[in-house]
Amino acid sequence: MNPSAAALPPVSLVDVASYLPGEPVGTDYFTQFARSDRMAKNVMFRAPKSRHHVARDETAVDMVERAVAPLIERHGADLIANVDVLITHTQLPDNPVLGCGPEVARRLDIRPTFVYDLHNGGCAAFVHMMAMARMVLQTTDARTALIVATQNSAGPVFTQTEIRQLAQAPVPGDGCGVGLLVKDDSAPILDLECRTYPEFAGDMDFSTNSARKYWEPGAGQACVSFTESKVTKVFARGNRLVPEVALAVCDRIGVKGRDVDTFVTNQPNRLFLRNWHDALELPAERHPDSFDSCGNLFAAAIPVTLDAENRAGRLRNGSTVLMAAFAHAGDFAGAAAVRWGAAR
Repeated sequence: MNPSAAALPPVSLVDVASYLPGEPVGTDYFTQFARSDRMAKNVMFRAPKSRHHVARDETAVDMVERAVAPLIERHGADLIANVDVLITHTQLPDNPVLGCGPEVARRLDIRPTFVYDLHNGGCAAFVHMMAMARMVLQTTDARTALIVATQNSAGPVFTQTEIRQLAQAPVPGDGCGVGLLVKDDSAPILDLECRTYPEFAGDMDFSTNSARKYWEPGAGQACVSFTESKVTKVFARGNRLVPEVALAVCDRIGVKGRDVDTFVTNQPNRLFLRNWHDALELPAERHPDSFDSCGNLFAAAIPVTLDAENRAGRLRNGSTVLMAAFAHAGDFAGAAAVRWGAAR
């Protein structure tokens, strides 16, 4: 821990909650459209058993409102109404010009002093938002923060008539996860690590697979595109980056990776999950995942999985919970350790 951090007030992640839209969608939905594609054999794109898809008219703000509802039930409307800091990350903004933060505040009938919409952070955005919320809480009079990670691109993007044929189409799922942070020591954030790797920032493409820009009219459906060469590079980076940031946090809080009680990561595919807990020398049962039931939830994976574990009673208060993830093609990675103490 940074020596100067000892003088700052503690900040706790006191609770998480989540929302999954609609009924589970089986993989057979995609197999009826699948075309022969050697990329489908790549371990990066092996499909989960099911996933959830947001409805066409269900907005990111709708998802946030439904995810926050359990927090209101457990902590009371007054605590949420007095949230000082609101930070959101939305995978597919409903309005490309605006983030959803102010509309979330309107829907929840809150007036935060600080409202931020973060588009970077990707699959590691929950950790990124924890870091930012902690900084604001420690350096201002603010006392509470709500952080929101919404993944809503699976239904709208990956079921398009051209995109649903691709190898990567069955992998993503939709969902929303939220976290409540308070300036106290009830469930303290023990340490955080956020790293940016600008050398990898241009390695993820979003295109229409044509000359058309995504905002221009015409043929071609927009999606993140992959080449086998880039997939190989991203796989190598992900294998390295998540254990690096996770073990950096472990080292500073004086805990060996193998002694972590619960390890929660983003959920890109089964092989990443296996490699990551192996790198920390953790048994698989201490690295819960939601991949087979929810698919790749991108930024929402950490809070959704934490919420599922918490509701199931598998997170013991006082235990060490370690979160870690990497984003996009590897341009960002983050980890956070918490002394768990959330409500159920």
